[in-house]
Amino acid sequence: MKQSCIHIYCGDGKGKSTAVTGLAVRAAGSGRRVIFTQFMKDGKSSELKVLRELPGVTVLTCEKQFGFFWNMTDEQKKEAAAAYQALFDRATELAAQEDTFLLVMDEFMSCYNHGMLNREKALDFLKNRPEGLEVALTGRDPAPELLELADYVSEVRKIKHPFDQGVHARKGIEL
Repeated sequence: MKQSCIHIYCGDGKGKSTAVTGLAVRAAGSGRRVIFTQFMKDGKSSELKVLRELPGVTVLTCEKQFGFFWNMTDEQKKEAAAAYQALFDRATELAAQEDTFLLVMDEFMSCYNHGMLNREKALDFLKNRPEGLEVALTGRDPAPELLELADYVSEVRKIKHPFDQGVHARKGIEL
């Protein structure tokens, strides 16, 4: 039996980040060490406040917000790629040094798919992660090679969402 697994939460529906937050809380509640990393977000999501207060949980976010990929200039994309690669490197190095049980990389797919992470380095880490390290990745459209590596793949499918009627993200629900 495998000692650790790779989890993917993907799809176009709301709930991917919520799912990995719950997974992080469950792992921390069992006395395990968790590193919770967010890419492509501003580090101000409400769940991060609570996660930072939990014993055994380390939250890592990017110092600078770059906005949506499709709104970035080429220069901003280059700067964002360097920042997100540094965040990935920091998270994976910390996970390897510490007795970490769960590494969450929220919005990983967006960085990976848009070339904002070194794919070879990311795949090497996932394939050769420290023994016993669970890794949870979220985002839309996981690449085939990531799906192949994963042990769990859960798809969150949107059937209906208030955003479709012009309702923007609400604090405590979407952020």
